[in-house]
Amino acid sequence: MSETALVLNAGSSSIKFGLFEMSAAAPVLLCKGALDEHEARPRLVVKGPAGEDLFEKQRADTDDDHLFADVLTFVDESFGDRHLRCIGHRIVHGGPDYSGPVEVTEDVYAKLDALTPLAPLHQPRCLAPVRAVSAIRPELTQIACFDTAFHHSLAPPASRFAIPRRYDERGVRRYGFHGLSFEYVAGRLAGIAPHLVAGRTVIAHLGNGASLCALRNNRSLDTTMGLTPLDGLVMGTRCGTIDPGVLLYLQQHERMSAEDVQHLLYQESGLLGVSGISADMRTLLASGEAAAREAIDLFTIRVAQQVAAMASTLQGLDCLVFTGGIGEHAKEIRSEICARLAWLGVRIDPVANDKAHEAIRGRDSAVDVFIIPTNEELTIAQHCAAVLQRAQ
Repeated sequence: MSETALVLNAGSSSIKFGLFEMSAAAPVLLCKGALDEHEARPRLVVKGPAGEDLFEKQRADTDDDHLFADVLTFVDESFGDRHLRCIGHRIVHGGPDYSGPVEVTEDVYAKLDALTPLAPLHQPRCLAPVRAVSAIRPELTQIACFDTAFHHSLAPPASRFAIPRRYDERGVRRYGFHGLSFEYVAGRLAGIAPHLVAGRTVIAHLGNGASLCALRNNRSLDTTMGLTPLDGLVMGTRCGTIDPGVLLYLQQHERMSAEDVQHLLYQESGLLGVSGISADMRTLLASGEAAAREAIDLFTIRVAQQVAAMASTLQGLDCLVFTGGIGEHAKEIRSEICARLAWLGVRIDPVANDKAHEAIRGRDSAVDVFIIPTNEELTIAQHCAAVLQRAQ
């Protein structure tokens, strides 16, 4: 009987999943789907590898155990001829201790839960499926895969904040995130253009959450997020880099509590806060409002500025890769960012960009430019296979 791994990728408002057959060569996708919690009644949607509809169910309640029970029931009924070997989870923060995937034990879970203050919105969402599956199917092996792990290669000064050294020794440092996405894209780039592996590459993961990674030889040398997923670029509802004096002002003069400031910076800021319209880039691009245009401009300016900062770390730029929901689908955003980077030698082919070709470099560009769709679920499945193999 062949074995499978179910991958759960918890985001801010939905949980994507994929079921993979653990073949000897590489994991093979059997089905994919999402638990969509945007609606009052959460919806489970399952599709085949080519996007064909396989199953849909809408629940009357929002109980997590019931939602995950539905997924497991579907897997048992539809792929019962295969043995479900493990559940792989995307965990946003691994802190200083976890540089690679690990099997979740009670001790590991407690350590990950203790990291919640470093990712107050994301960590509980990532750990909720672990708790739910433990309650439903305690016999299943669960494996944690970390968004921070890819950046464990960060070293001083890139890993440091300019605060007293004693805090760095306590783990207050720059960790970086979106590592599962960066790892996948770096691997795909190596297959597409192996000559660029030793070059100076910046990957732009642009979506509701957004960050950049500067890498060489598939090793992260710098990134825009820091201790938490709040830092760096303008995001859907997160502010990104901000003068710390603003936070002091909000607390001391606006009399806001720490909880109020946290909510403001994580959920009311970014594209939503600047535009006053939406956190969705598609909505802003379709809007004729001046505030929407300002939010878009701020987003593209910050991305271009930080690409230049990553190029400074790399001492040059040979390749720029777009990924993530905005990076993969918003041709206007790619065009504006690249236009702002023309001084670095970045040029794109407008036709290739409009058609979202894999390679969109212009003929006179000094920099290769690609669009590479990310696949965090496949990366997690590969990590699960590695953990299971080590355990044999």
